[in-house]
Amino acid sequence: MTAYRPMPLHLDTDRLILRPWALSNAEDYAALTAERDEEAITVDTARERIAGHVAKTKQTGIALLTVTRRAEGDFIGYCGLVINRATLDEPEIAYELFRRVHGHGYATEAARAVLDAAIYTGRSRLWSTLRAWNTASLRVLEKLGFHRDRVAPDEDGKGDVVWMTRALP
Repeated sequence: MTAYRPMPLHLDTDRLILRPWALSNAEDYAALTAERDEEAITVDTARERIAGHVAKTKQTGIALLTVTRRAEGDFIGYCGLVINRATLDEPEIAYELFRRVHGHGYATEAARAVLDAAIYTGRSRLWSTLRAWNTASLRVLEKLGFHRDRVAPDEDGKGDVVWMTRALP
């Protein structure tokens, strides 16, 4: 069992609502993946991944949450804590939003709420990994107090990986 408090799963900001995944998010999730350069996932695959997110949350006490705009009520992406390249003790903050909402500060706002949730759990450090070409995400993380730890060479043809870290109070 972990020595950390579970991450709050309902986060609200001035403009956003962050909540756990539901199977009803599958079509939106599939559409979000279609914006990437990689092959889009099907709605059925999205449902499987959502079920995986829900199971991981129960297992780890941390979560990747959906992000909805409060005024519009529309799903715009996800943000949360994941293990991926990090550890349960020092998880990664991850986020992805539809391109149509880029440039409005939503990623920073959602990530700030998740950062506060991570502090609540009692963790002492967070990581984030991103591609060196992703300057918008680098700016979001820098606004939140993350700094570059290292750059790992490109191993998959998608660009070098920048490791960012932030100590938590």
